[in-house]
Amino acid sequence: MTKKTDSDNDTDIIRQFNELKKKHPDAMLLFRRNSFYELYKQDAVKATAVLAIEIADRMLPDYKRPVKVASFPQSALDVYLPRLIRSGIRVAICDALDSPLKKKAGQDKTENNDRTIQNNTDMGKKKKEQGAQETPNRTVENTVDVKPARKKKSKAKAETRTDNEVKTEKKDEQKTEATQERKPREPQMVTANGEKVTHGHAYQSTTNPADWYFTAKIDGQQLKPQKMDAADLAAYQNKEMTVPQLMERYYPTKLMPKVSEEAFRMPMEIAGPDGSITVNKFNVYKEKDEQRPDFGKYKFYVQVGDTNMSAVASRQDLNAYFDRVATPNQLIEKNFGERLHLKSAYEKYQLPEGVDPKGVRVAKDRNDNKWKVSVDLGEKGQTSRHEISFDDGYSLFKTKTATREQIAAKYLNTEITDMLAANTAKVEKTASMKM
Repeated sequence: MTKKTDSDNDTDIIRQFNELKKKHPDAMLLFRRNSFYELYKQDAVKATAVLAIEIADRMLPDYKRPVKVASFPQSALDVYLPRLIRSGIRVAICDALDSPLKKKAGQDKTENNDRTIQNNTDMGKKKKEQGAQETPNRTVENTVDVKPARKKKSKAKAETRTDNEVKTEKKDEQKTEATQERKPREPQMVTANGEKVTHGHAYQSTTNPADWYFTAKIDGQQLKPQKMDAADLAAYQNKEMTVPQLMERYYPTKLMPKVSEEAFRMPMEIAGPDGSITVNKFNVYKEKDEQRPDFGKYKFYVQVGDTNMSAVASRQDLNAYFDRVATPNQLIEKNFGERLHLKSAYEKYQLPEGVDPKGVRVAKDRNDNKWKVSVDLGEKGQTSRHEISFDDGYSLFKTKTATREQIAAKYLNTEITDMLAANTAKVEKTASMKM
């Protein structure tokens, strides 16, 4: 009988896959083949997105188009199976069954073996009877009976040793394969701190299929998944965006150089308007007061002398703090600089180009007795009068660490930009009407 080729076996398995898929359409089928698990068609595509494993096209005799196939070693089942289950996928592990023709061939072979054993038994009986007739005395009979028994015993021992040796060799081969399969992955990138990024991949949400998330591991530690933008997902699926680029977008602070632990030691000194300011404590906490509007949010807390201050921390600043890529000095200056009247805190405020600084006016409103800022834009109009905070007024009049232009830019830049844009559109409209 002709031996089945690998392609014939593949065709049988795909046939079995199709039959099982009709019965269990919501399950992902893992077929055990030799020392690997294989997935086919839509299961292979889905597994590739979740497990970040490679997918290939396999041509089969009865199929005009190639069949999608993904596989992973049996030794990796303990790693991949929990990941599939956590993704909300129902998994079924299958063993490929022999085809009916192959089963019939096996039965024919068994029947032939039975006939052979029966013939050998009959021939043995005939020889034994002939030997008994030719035996001259009892002693010779015993000798003849004993010797074949010893030979059989020796032969059985030899066969047992051979079986044990084969089993040992198989175990050694399996151990060697497992050792080769468990080699550490090549990193997809290396951070500025020498940390290795692996397992970077996108996966689909099980609760909301419209949402996709990106995640990776750094030195074996799983990162918190980040929801992807639709444009990034499309670029990643079309291989227009790489894992390093996605890491830069969704985990930027993981890639930045870390600052020394010396920078986090308290107390510390920062430059203030009237000399050095001593910072006694700086940390992060979660607001637990249900009466506050920022309840449940993470906040920075700083103790400067006898003054205690807190501010809601942005996600970017929180990541910078926990990943140790920004110093407390930088975070304090960014989140509390204006309340500490630091000159550097106001340098980010600049009026739009073309605005005359002479038009800026800060004065006390006689109606409510509050300090307000406004800007006269000449022919373009005048802005509203906006109240300024106590800290900004203190920085402007007392410590002189802020200018009028900076105060105006902080409160009125959006309004000024809109007024300039509206005036430009009006001029263009007038010019077009004249033409």
